[in-house]
Amino acid sequence: MSSIFTKIVNGEIPCYKIAEDDDFLAFLDVNPNAKGHTLCIPKAEIDKLFDMDEAHYLGLMQFARKVALAIEKTVPCNRVGISVIGLEVPHAHVHLIPINRMDDMRFLSKESLTKAEFETLAKEIQANL
Repeated sequence: MSSIFTKIVNGEIPCYKIAEDDDFLAFLDVNPNAKGHTLCIPKAEIDKLFDMDEAHYLGLMQFARKVALAIEKTVPCNRVGISVIGLEVPHAHVHLIPINRMDDMRFLSKESLTKAEFETLAKEIQANL
Protein backbone atom coordinates (compact mmCIF):
# COMPACT_ATOMS: atom_id res chain seq x y z
CA MET A 1 0.00 0.00 0.00
CA SER A 2 1.32 3.43 -0.94
CA SER A 3 2.27 5.82 1.83
CA ILE A 4 0.89 9.35 1.89
CA PHE A 5 4.32 10.51 0.66
CA THR A 6 4.14 8.21 -2.37
CA LYS A 7 0.75 9.71 -3.13
CA ILE A 8 2.34 13.17 -2.92
CA VAL A 9 5.17 12.08 -5.25
CA ASN A 10 2.61 10.69 -7.70
CA GLY A 11 0.56 13.89 -7.62
CA GLU A 12 -2.45 12.19 -6.04
CA ILE A 13 -2.22 14.52 -3.03
CA PRO A 14 -1.12 18.14 -3.38
CA CYS A 15 1.85 19.56 -1.52
CA TYR A 16 3.67 22.85 -1.03
CA LYS A 17 6.71 21.81 -3.04
CA ILE A 18 10.07 23.38 -2.19
CA ALA A 19 12.44 21.43 -4.44
CA GLU A 20 12.52 18.35 -6.62
CA ASP A 21 14.93 16.36 -8.74
CA ASP A 22 14.77 12.91 -10.32
CA ASP A 23 15.20 11.11 -6.99
CA PHE A 24 14.03 13.43 -4.18
CA LEU A 25 11.25 15.81 -3.22
CA ALA A 26 11.08 18.53 -0.56
CA PHE A 27 7.81 20.05 0.60
CA LEU A 28 6.47 22.03 3.51
CA ASP A 29 5.09 20.04 6.42
CA VAL A 30 1.39 20.79 6.72
CA ASN A 31 1.58 20.33 10.48
CA PRO A 32 4.81 22.27 11.10
CA ASN A 33 6.83 22.71 14.25
CA ALA A 34 7.87 26.13 12.90
CA LYS A 35 7.43 28.29 9.85
CA GLY A 36 9.53 26.69 7.10
CA HIS A 37 9.40 23.14 8.52
CA THR A 38 10.15 21.04 5.45
CA LEU A 39 10.20 17.34 4.67
CA CYS A 40 12.77 15.85 2.29
CA ILE A 41 11.93 12.41 0.94
CA PRO A 42 13.20 9.93 -1.60
CA LYS A 43 10.71 9.45 -4.41
CA ALA A 44 11.20 5.70 -4.16
CA GLU A 45 8.99 4.16 -1.50
CA ILE A 46 11.53 3.12 1.13
CA ASP A 47 10.30 2.61 4.68
CA LYS A 48 13.43 3.26 6.76
CA LEU A 49 16.20 5.77 6.11
CA PHE A 50 18.92 3.19 6.72
CA ASP A 51 17.29 0.74 4.31
CA MET A 52 18.43 3.08 1.52
CA ASP A 53 21.59 2.07 -0.32
CA GLU A 54 24.55 4.27 0.52
CA ALA A 55 24.55 6.33 -2.68
CA HIS A 56 20.83 7.07 -2.40
CA TYR A 57 21.18 7.94 1.30
CA LEU A 58 24.07 10.32 0.57
CA GLY A 59 22.04 11.82 -2.25
CA LEU A 60 19.17 12.52 0.15
CA MET A 61 21.53 14.20 2.61
CA GLN A 62 23.04 16.36 -0.16
CA PHE A 63 19.55 17.28 -1.32
CA ALA A 64 18.46 18.10 2.26
CA ARG A 65 21.56 20.28 2.76
CA LYS A 66 20.66 22.41 -0.25
CA VAL A 67 17.11 22.78 1.03
CA ALA A 68 18.30 23.63 4.55
CA LEU A 69 20.58 26.37 3.24
CA ALA A 70 17.64 27.86 1.37
CA ILE A 71 15.44 27.70 4.49
CA GLU A 72 18.14 29.53 6.50
CA LYS A 73 18.21 32.29 3.91
CA THR A 74 14.42 32.62 3.99
CA VAL A 75 13.26 32.05 7.57
CA PRO A 76 14.87 33.97 10.44
CA CYS A 77 16.39 31.36 12.74
CA ASN A 78 19.64 30.45 14.49
CA ARG A 79 19.93 27.29 12.40
CA VAL A 80 17.96 24.56 10.71
CA GLY A 81 17.61 21.47 12.85
CA ILE A 82 17.46 18.05 11.26
CA SER A 83 15.51 15.10 12.54
CA VAL A 84 14.78 11.62 11.28
CA ILE A 85 12.19 9.75 13.29
CA GLY A 86 10.25 7.72 10.76
CA LEU A 87 7.42 6.44 12.91
CA GLU A 88 4.62 8.68 11.70
CA VAL A 89 4.80 7.76 7.98
CA PRO A 90 6.32 4.48 6.71
CA HIS A 91 8.44 6.27 4.09
CA ALA A 92 11.96 7.55 4.75
CA HIS A 93 11.99 11.29 5.40
CA VAL A 94 14.11 14.03 6.89
CA HIS A 95 12.59 16.90 8.88
CA LEU A 96 14.29 20.27 8.41
CA ILE A 97 13.07 22.63 11.12
CA PRO A 98 14.11 26.26 11.59
CA ILE A 99 15.08 26.58 15.26
CA ASN A 100 16.25 29.19 17.73
CA ARG A 101 16.49 26.97 20.78
CA MET A 102 16.43 23.26 21.54
CA ASP A 103 12.74 23.25 22.50
CA ASP A 104 11.87 24.25 18.94
CA MET A 105 12.51 20.65 17.90
CA ARG A 106 9.85 19.59 20.44
CA PHE A 107 11.49 16.39 21.54
CA LEU A 108 10.24 16.61 25.10
CA SER A 109 10.20 12.96 26.20
CA LYS A 110 13.68 11.82 27.27
CA GLU A 111 15.13 8.54 28.47
CA SER A 112 17.32 8.32 31.56
CA LEU A 113 20.19 5.84 31.57
CA THR A 114 22.95 5.24 34.05
CA LYS A 115 26.60 5.48 33.05
CA ALA A 116 26.80 1.68 33.05
CA GLU A 117 23.74 1.37 30.82
CA PHE A 118 25.19 3.87 28.37
CA GLU A 119 28.51 1.99 28.28
CA THR A 120 26.79 -1.36 27.75
CA LEU A 121 24.58 -0.01 25.02
CA ALA A 122 27.54 1.60 23.25
CA LYS A 123 29.45 -1.69 23.30
CA GLU A 124 26.42 -3.57 21.97
CA ILE A 125 26.00 -1.17 19.10
CA GLN A 126 29.75 -1.29 18.32
CA ALA A 127 29.60 -5.06 18.24
CA ASN A 128 26.94 -4.86 15.53
CA LEU A 129 28.89 -2.53 13.22
